[in-house]
Amino acid sequence: MRAVLFDMDGTLVDSEKLWDISLTALYEHHGGRLTPQVRASMVGGSAEDTIRAVYKDLGLEPDPAAMAESDRWLHEYTAELFDDGLPWCPGARELLEALAAQRTPMALVTNTQRALTERALNSIGKHYFSASVCGDEVPQGKPAPDAYQRAAALLGLEPSECLAIEDSVTGTAAAEGAGCPVLVVPNDVEVPAGRRRAHLSSLAGVGVADLRQVYDQLSRGIGERSA
Repeated sequence: MRAVLFDMDGTLVDSEKLWDISLTALYEHHGGRLTPQVRASMVGGSAEDTIRAVYKDLGLEPDPAAMAESDRWLHEYTAELFDDGLPWCPGARELLEALAAQRTPMALVTNTQRALTERALNSIGKHYFSASVCGDEVPQGKPAPDAYQRAAALLGLEPSECLAIEDSVTGTAAAEGAGCPVLVVPNDVEVPAGRRRAHLSSLAGVGVADLRQVYDQLSRGIGERSA
């Protein structure tokens, strides 16, 4: 394990609950109601996929200009929530500190757009990461592998040399597709088992040695069996 690649929303910070607020407000803005089932399908998705899902669910005409305005509205609303501070997921900050103490390279890999990610990094701490890749900086966001491939390249490594830590089905598929072994720490949505992934219920109490053990096992093909 030469580096660790972290997802942001739902993995490091519990910002998915803030997205719940802003997405609910967007639905209300359009006279609709966001159901738990539709919200769950959006977890980990790119901005473009999220807006497409909103318009399809609400039966709105997929007009590019209107969708761009909805995207702007959603991100401005979410940015205001982010500026009030982001709650850490259990154990996440301590794990960042432990990896930094051992000089393990880290990258942030998120579907969130750069402008909003920068707001989030004001709470998380930019100093932890040697690189960061956002959904609007790659040809395709998660679940495509582009963001993870770019993050590894920015670190001068192969994806297979990096352990990815994810919370969503979308993000796990992206990391796995890039060739990373994946530690899955589900937040709100269940993520299926797989041979290149391991599951933990929380990062609380997880140390660098634990990550190295997970990485070594997954690299040797000792992962979980798919359900």
